[in-house]
Amino acid sequence: MTDTPESHQENRRLEIEFCTKCRFQGRAFWLARELFDVVPELVDEIALRPSSGGVFTVRYGDATVWELATGGRFPEPKDIREAMLAAAGQPPRIKHH
Repeated sequence: MTDTPESHQENRRLEIEFCTKCRFQGRAFWLARELFDVVPELVDEIALRPSSGGVFTVRYGDATVWELATGGRFPEPKDIREAMLAAAGQPPRIKHH
C-alpha cells in the first residue's frame, strides 16, 4: 500500500468485541456480515475481537458506537449502520423491506 493523502483520510475499521463465555460470537459474526453486505463502501477492515466479562462493543474508526452495557440491548444492524454513516459524514439511509 502506498502512503497517499487518501490513506490518511479516515479510519474505516469496524471492530466488534464480544464475550466468548457468553457465546456472543454468533451475534458478532452475523452483525459483521450484515453491515458488510449493506455498507461495504464504509468498511476497509473488519475485526472480530474475542473477549470476556459480558462485553459486546462495536467500534467504528476511533469511536465506540455501541456498548451492550450502556445500550441495554444488542444493536440491530441499522443502529450501527446509521452510526457509521454519521461518522463518515453521510446522511442516514432509509431502507425499505
